[in-house]
Amino acid sequence: MSKPIGVLRGAGLALASIAFVATWSSGFLSAKLGVAGAPPATVLFWRFALLAVVMSLVAIPFARRHPLRPGPVLRQALIGVLSQFGYVAFVYLAIAHGVSTGVTALVDAVQPLAIATLVGPLLGLAVRPVQWAGLLIAFAGVTVIIVPDLEQTAAPAGAYLAPVGAVASLVAATLLDRRRPAEMPLVVVLAVHMVAAFAASAVLAAATGTIAPPVSPAFWGAVLYIALVPALAGYALYWTMLRRLGITVFNALLFLVVPTTAVGGALLYGEPFTVATALGILCCGVGVAAVALAERRPAASATAPPASFRGSNPARIPR
Repeated sequence: MSKPIGVLRGAGLALASIAFVATWSSGFLSAKLGVAGAPPATVLFWRFALLAVVMSLVAIPFARRHPLRPGPVLRQALIGVLSQFGYVAFVYLAIAHGVSTGVTALVDAVQPLAIATLVGPLLGLAVRPVQWAGLLIAFAGVTVIIVPDLEQTAAPAGAYLAPVGAVASLVAATLLDRRRPAEMPLVVVLAVHMVAAFAASAVLAAATGTIAPPVSPAFWGAVLYIALVPALAGYALYWTMLRRLGITVFNALLFLVVPTTAVGGALLYGEPFTVATALGILCCGVGVAAVALAERRPAASATAPPASFRGSNPARIPR
């Protein structure tokens, strides 16, 4: 009986991983639609306004059953500002200044290497040599995909600093979360994140005078999609899969975002897709597979429930 259960669990993780890559990649592609209709600050404000209201209402019953303490709530608010507002604001800024979707997705290719470098000194975790090899192979694949994009993108040089800010924001949020995992249900965590991100986006929109939205139905359609798919579904899968797969294997999945975004950019926006792009995609797949197969996780981690993060012990988090 345990074998079928293990197979089903493995299939579930595989499907969830595919769903994460798809929803996360859609954030880069749909951001271009949203930014094209309004300033980035306007898109951010209305995206987080919708999510803050919806998630607060959904989280109320859970918060009543799990009394919240100020310390963990403030910590999650900081993580929310970094992961939601900081990360997305820099991505939107890059796209608004002409950086292509493929190059903007480079933020997800840099993050696994940054995380692998920092988990040792900050979390006391080790990355195996085979996993390092897989990470470097996948990064080489991403580079093959991105280089032609760099040659054809007419964005100003300063615009390429925005993805660096996005990387720093999401890496900081991820490491903060792993150092002291949330002691509250995921739905409450997401609600805190959205409210904190909305507060930050409101300050930005008010300061730039860009709160008023366009009347275009296309803008509202883009905002609704961005809010529900990459923001809500994408981040729910991000934090859940981070706990189920471990920080090293999960972050390796981000190497698959660039190939997925490259394919989507070619189909939706006519961005170039060449033989080199296909070769890069193959390298990304091989590298991610090497990282995942090299991970020998303890049996206890495979059965840990993802729905609630209560009682997590940072010292026992698998790689």
